[in-house]
This record gives sequence, C-alpha cells and structure tokens, in this order.
Amino acid sequence: MKYRNLLLFLLVILLGFIPLLNLFTPGFPVTHDGQDHIARIANFYKNLEEGVLIPRWAANLNWGYGHPILMFLYPLSSYITSLFHLLGFSFVDSLKIVFGVTFIASGITMYLWIRNFLGEVPAFIAGILYLFAPYRFVDLYVRGAIGEHVAFIFPPLVLYFFLKLSKKYSYWYVIGGSFSLAGFILSHNAISLMFLPFILFYSIYLVFLTKDKKQLLFNFVFILLVGFGISSFFWIPAFFEGKYTLRNIVIQGGYLKHFVDPKAFLYGPWNYGQSGEFTFQIGFFNLFSLLASLFTFIYLFKKKSKEYLIVIGLLVYTIFTVFLMTSYSDFIWKRLLILQNFQFPWRFLSVVVFTSAVLGGFFAYNLSRKIQKIILIILVAISIFLTKDYWKAKSYIQKPENYFTGIYYSTTDTGESAPIWSVRFMEQEPKAHLEVIGGNAIIKEVNRKSNFREYKVTVKNKAQFRENTLYFPGWEVLVDGRKVNIEFQDQKNRGVITFFVESGEHTIKINFKETKLRFLADIISLLSLLILIVLLLNNKLWRLFR
Repeated sequence: MKYRNLLLFLLVILLGFIPLLNLFTPGFPVTHDGQDHIARIANFYKNLEEGVLIPRWAANLNWGYGHPILMFLYPLSSYITSLFHLLGFSFVDSLKIVFGVTFIASGITMYLWIRNFLGEVPAFIAGILYLFAPYRFVDLYVRGAIGEHVAFIFPPLVLYFFLKLSKKYSYWYVIGGSFSLAGFILSHNAISLMFLPFILFYSIYLVFLTKDKKQLLFNFVFILLVGFGISSFFWIPAFFEGKYTLRNIVIQGGYLKHFVDPKAFLYGPWNYGQSGEFTFQIGFFNLFSLLASLFTFIYLFKKKSKEYLIVIGLLVYTIFTVFLMTSYSDFIWKRLLILQNFQFPWRFLSVVVFTSAVLGGFFAYNLSRKIQKIILIILVAISIFLTKDYWKAKSYIQKPENYFTGIYYSTTDTGESAPIWSVRFMEQEPKAHLEVIGGNAIIKEVNRKSNFREYKVTVKNKAQFRENTLYFPGWEVLVDGRKVNIEFQDQKNRGVITFFVESGEHTIKINFKETKLRFLADIISLLSLLILIVLLLNNKLWRLFR
C-alpha cells in the first residue's frame, strides 16, 4: 500500500471515529430498538451457552412465555455481540462495541472497493459520504437499528470480491465473496434483497467487460449459490415459517403510513421521534453527487469509457428506490407483496446512501488531481459541519445486567413474530412454569433451559397440564419417553402448550426441536460450508472448477 493510499485509508478510519465518541458515554443510548436488541441478544447468548449453535427460541421474552423472534431476526449482529460478551464485556458494552466497529468497517469496505475500482481519492470521498450520510446516524443514535447498521459493511465488500475476481482468479476471492454475501443476508435479510438487483447488475457488467465470460459467470453464480446456501439456516425458515406468525396480519397496509414526502429528502429537522418523525434527508453532499452524476455520465460516455454503464445503473437504481419511498409507488407495493415485508418504505434510504456515495467517488474520478484535493477538503469540512449535531443520543439509560438476562416484559417486536394462534402479547408473567389446570398432580421441576424442560410429576388421576410456553412448530412433549398429543388453540389457554397425563409417576420432557424444514436448511448451510472447505484444501478440485 503506497504512502498516500495508506494515509487516506487511515484518515477514513480516524474521521469515522469522531461520530462515535458519544458512544463512550456510560449506559446505553435511548433509541427505538436498542434496548430490545440487548434483550434479544441476551436470549441468543443463553442459547449458545446451552450448546444451541443456531438459536431460534427466546425463552425469557414475552413475559417468560418465550417467543420465536430469533428465528426471524437477522443473527449476524447477535453472534458478533455474543463474542464480545464472551470476552468479558457486558451486553450493553458489547452491543455498543459492535455499533462502533461495524460503523468503521463499512467505511473501510467502501474505500477498498472504490480504490480498486477508481483510485485512492475517489475511494476516500466515497468512504466519507458513506459514513456521514444523515441516515447512518438515524440508524445509530435514533433507531438503534443494529441489523441495518451492520449490513452497510457488505454491499461494497461483495462487490470488492467480484471486482478482484474479474481481474484475477483466486479461490480466496471466491471464498471471500461467498462469505460476504452470506454475511450480508445474515446481517439483514430485507436490506440484502434491496441491494441484490444492483449486485446482479454489477456482476453482468463485469462479465460484459471480461474476455473469459463463461468462467467469470460460473464463478459469480457459484458465489451466489454458496452465499445463499451458507445463510440458508436463517433465511429458509424465516421465509417459509412466517406463515405461522401474525406477520402478514400485523404488517398488512402498514407501509401506507410510512411513505416519505419528497421534500423531506432535501431537508428535515433532526428528531428522535418514532417512524415518520425522524429526518429522511439524503444529505447535502450526497444530493450533490446524485445531481453531478448526470455530468459524470455524459463525460464518461463521450470518452467511451465503459464506466458510464455503472453510473447510469446507479442513477436509475437511485431514482427507482427514491420513487419506492414515496406514495406515488403505492400501486407497486400493493402488487408486490414481498415489498410489504420491508414494512417501512424509507428503509430504501440505505440504498440511496450507498449509490450516492459511489456516485460521489465517480464524480471525483473525473476531476484533475488538484481539484480532487480541493473537493476532498471541502467534503470533509461540510460533512463534519452539517452532521455534527447528529452524533449524539437523545439520552442514556443504565440498567443492571439481569434486567436483560431475566424475564423481559416484551416480545421486543410489534407482534409480527407472534404465532398466529396466540395472543399478540402475553402481558403478564405466568404463575408457574408448569401448571395443573384439570385433575390433581404434584409437580417437581428438574431442569429448564431455553429449548428444554424436564419435570417429575405424580398424578393422582388423569390430569391436564399447562406448560406456560408459547407453542411454535418444533415443540414436543414426551411423557416417559413417549410423544403425547398437545393442544395450543384452546381459547382458555390460547397459544400455550396443554396436554393430558394419565395417573401415576411420570417424567415429562418438553423439547424445542428442528422441524424438517429447519433441518433441511441446516444441512444446506453445512454442505455449502463443506464445499468451500473441501475446495480450499484441495487445489486440484479448484482447478477443475476453473
């Protein structure tokens, strides 16, 4: 790495630290979702402690009745935060570290991709625009949206490996691309879908430019298949088992309340309020780079430089995503039901942050070295000046660790992950883990984990029991090793597990197991990982794939 390149690279990191200084304040920022994320991660970590490598059940949420939210919640940020907690940090500090580290990492990945694409100064400008867009601070200090926040790392990282692979074949680029795509999906499934069209467009662009089109196309398809394969343990159950939840009922038509007034893209006062109240501004310099892209396109087109295809692709995609955020696109949202799963049209601001940053890099790419330096200085000054008031939380809360690790009086969502046969929120703690609701029996609790309960019971006559755990496919009850029928739609015990036991002394075990679908998804993930490991260890096989 040249001295100048190293200096700009370090400057991206250094400047990226400045908006994070407020995170060092004791406690946790008061945000829309941040506190709930800590509770979710505490339940996630509890699963890991108990040997469950793919946590799906949050036992302490929903007033202690448990909740399947972990099955539908992007797991990458939870895995990373759990690692920091394992190293000795509290859950609060661990999540704050992840917010900080991944913010810096997103600037680094943007810099690396654009440097290999357009050069050092364009890479620096793109990196700064990517970090200092107002929406980044909405995610960080207003919403506390850790999934979207982490996801910003991956669009440039995936494209970086694609670009490197188009220039020179290396199995390291294939491995990097596969894990980057998997990481993107695991960081936020909805955001990854928003970016997928541009990733495919960029892939086609690179194939169009290369001589060995067939081989590069094969490599890209391989990366896409393996990337989706590695992450299948998450996205397959999340997609197909959503039918068992209130998701479609809760989110139906909800997007209508969250369209953005086009004027708000230009300016909106900083606000810590809920959805629809915080700012949707794109940012001064980001807007400038979007407008300047028209001149960039004309300049590159006249030069007959193939990069004009990327510029026009970025511009078209930006216009389309901005359109999707406005009420004028309602007819599309009504017909494409998958869009409604995104819940908030303004989530497409993530795409605009990305495209405007890259277009800013393209703008600098076509300027002389002297003007590039001037633009660089102006960019840093304006970015810092215009966003300096956004680098802070509304306030901070300080809670003891057991507040998050114990029974949590929330599902931590709006009810969209609740089983369709249950009530949306339980709203009070159960009297006991296992109750007798019919007949006469004595209960002794032997063991209780996130995914497992064991009891010894003495039943005087046939009794009906109520296990105060929300039912979701995968839960089963075994009495003396034999599976018994369970009921979960009884209106008097709506959504929880009930079952009958004959008279006598019995051992009751209640397990949350992988369904056939989840097991298949786990196998696909494992096989995808094994494919990469085998190909990595056996260079001859790599040559066969070339």
